[in-house]
Amino acid sequence: MRLQKIPFRSTNTFTDFFLKYIEQDPSLTPFYGNFPSLENFEKQIAQKSGSFPAATRKLLNQSLVRQYQTVSSPPAVVTENIESLLKGNTFTVTTGHQLSIFTGPLYFIYKIVTVIAACRQLNKRYPKAHFVPVYWMASEDHDYEEIKTFRLYGKKYTWETAQQGAVGRFHTRDFSRLLEQLPGDVSIFREAYTKSKTLSEATRVFVNHLFGAEGLVVLDADDRELKNVLRPVITDDLFAHAPHQAVAETNQRLESIGLHPPVNPRAINFFYLDNNLRSRIERHGLDFVVVDTDLKFSQKEIQALVAETPEKFSPNVILRPLYQEMILPNLAYVGGPAELVYWLELKQAFDHFKVPFPILLPRNFALVVEAPTARKLAKTGMDLPQFFQNKDDLFKQWVMDNSQQELTLREQQKSLEAILADLESRCTDIDKTLKRMAAAQAARIRKIVETTEKKMLRAEKRKLEDRLRQIAAVKDSLFPAGGLQERTDNFLNFYQQDPEFISKLLRALDPFDFQFNLLSYHDQKGTAEALS
Repeated sequence: MRLQKIPFRSTNTFTDFFLKYIEQDPSLTPFYGNFPSLENFEKQIAQKSGSFPAATRKLLNQSLVRQYQTVSSPPAVVTENIESLLKGNTFTVTTGHQLSIFTGPLYFIYKIVTVIAACRQLNKRYPKAHFVPVYWMASEDHDYEEIKTFRLYGKKYTWETAQQGAVGRFHTRDFSRLLEQLPGDVSIFREAYTKSKTLSEATRVFVNHLFGAEGLVVLDADDRELKNVLRPVITDDLFAHAPHQAVAETNQRLESIGLHPPVNPRAINFFYLDNNLRSRIERHGLDFVVVDTDLKFSQKEIQALVAETPEKFSPNVILRPLYQEMILPNLAYVGGPAELVYWLELKQAFDHFKVPFPILLPRNFALVVEAPTARKLAKTGMDLPQFFQNKDDLFKQWVMDNSQQELTLREQQKSLEAILADLESRCTDIDKTLKRMAAAQAARIRKIVETTEKKMLRAEKRKLEDRLRQIAAVKDSLFPAGGLQERTDNFLNFYQQDPEFISKLLRALDPFDFQFNLLSYHDQKGTAEALS
């Protein structure tokens, strides 16, 4: 496997909001704490050390020990990491993701690889501390539509179930038929889905199989004991609405510098969570209602609910990050562009609750080129980074570079501009009213030349149609449905052919080098580093 890197801006893929953060634009510095560099973790350690209580460490340890009872013989390094969380010098680096079936798209794998690689570097840089990689399961999320499909070898597979509510609580009894449809070795998932009771348990099992040897700890925050830590925030959100005010004020500041926050806060940022139900809580007059249900609580009743059953309150996208940072000795959160951008809305809310704001570390981004595609790519004579262009620009560039004909009229246009300028000058000298007519005629002539050039290019494309089809095939393979591979294809596309795929990713991807990674199973043009 070979590695190339290109700047994020060269991919024409990322929002200006995200790029401003990566490039440390001064306009964004008020919206986060420490920038994600290795040296800044020293300050982050000091901040977290003074604010994370030993009692919460004990609670976290007990919850993880209980949750891992569903995992048969977890690797010793995982058990050791869970025990180390009791110590004041142990910290976490965390990523979160939905419980996508069979891991979903590739970037789920990249997120976890980034967390593990970051902890490796931190353990070397700060030997007096210990750093544990954590995967936070979005088990309380209720968006089944977003997790029910995955794409393998170009075909979409779907898990059909009528279950509702928090997806982590879904039973896995109806996975058998889907498992029978899948090509290749899926024994990891067969064991997870057929021997586990819930989707959360199954996800913990297969993630442990894939990453347990690296010490990754999987956390399910849909946990009664852990929710006890969140009670002050629940009460504040229900009655004082401080999170709404803090995020709304931050969003106004972001908009004032021309950036558009992706998430808007609600007056109440919690869902009511119960069996088969996760629905928003709203305040209607003096009462609290659960949307789309008959459930209604008086102020006294909902206060009792917070005190006695905090597990029935599930934070939304605004308060889930705060919950995470309250129950983990966490230093950094690893996320994608959309995630990190909405985290930038949250610092004022963190400040209100006196919780240190974590370092926001972008996950690694990659494009993987299989050997057959690499060979086709080599035949095109083009470099891999060129394929980030849209198809029209890609075709045009190849034709311009490879045609034996001169397909541009640049020299003719230069001569034409001189003639048109002289014509306009002469017309104006004769009669100033002719100037507008001359300008209009010049515009028509320029349009004729432009159209002629386009027709010449189209004609040449037709002559080279076979070669362009080859280029299109490479483009479609690397960018399924026109988008990034990592947002569509599943890791099994590569893992079934190369069981060392994840190990190679861990060697290749640097969590503190903010560039797009191009990974190829065949030599490509340009500077490359061997990984095999």
